[in-house]
Amino acid sequence: MTEIRTLPSAQGIELAFRHTTGSGPAVAFLPGYMSDMDGSKATAIFAHCKAQGRECLLLDYSGCGESDGDFADGTLTIWRDEVLLLIANQIENEKVVVVGSSMGGWLMLLVGLALKNRLAGLVGIASAPDFSDWGYDEAQKAQLREGETIFEESDYGYDPMPTYAGFWADAEANRLLNNTIPITCPVRLLHGQEDKDVPCDTSLRLAKALASEDVHVTLIKGGDHRLSRESDVSVLLRTVDAACEI
Repeated sequence: MTEIRTLPSAQGIELAFRHTTGSGPAVAFLPGYMSDMDGSKATAIFAHCKAQGRECLLLDYSGCGESDGDFADGTLTIWRDEVLLLIANQIENEKVVVVGSSMGGWLMLLVGLALKNRLAGLVGIASAPDFSDWGYDEAQKAQLREGETIFEESDYGYDPMPTYAGFWADAEANRLLNNTIPITCPVRLLHGQEDKDVPCDTSLRLAKALASEDVHVTLIKGGDHRLSRESDVSVLLRTVDAACEI
């Protein structure tokens, strides 16, 4: 893997990233909630792009992975701006395909809206836009509105998983599915049929909300939320390749 480098955010937080130069469109991978650029999908995409001579960017949001900062301070808006900063400062090609996993699939939409003409395509993996709404029950939402932190059991190595009130409030302000999302580039959405964390119909709702007429949803039989089986990763790499060729 290419060595980790850092770039200071607008708040002076050192953001960790990996970058390899090459042809375009460049690929930028956005991890999920409490995840980082060392995940299996991220590293597979980076190695694949590097082998192909394609430009690729991996990154850790502030408070995650190798980046500085406190996770409790993170929000979608802050992380969106960090992604945009890294894209602006590191990606050399004009066009960018943004790949987002789970929460990263929500962030990819926010990033894509900001990139405007630089956006070449989106690839979502178990995309989870608006999970601040459908991902919590009314009792949890009441706690979050009161400024409390809630904790939930997790199967992903960080148990219990916290949700901070500041993150939740910012996420509520960034909900997208109830309106037309003015993104018109090609979009490819992958979702495991056995996903117990993000319902499959979330990708179908997203497909309907997008303004783009070139949206494909692929449901993967037997796939869970991670979509990290060898066969799942193969589908992902083929999908990223195809998105870069449109």
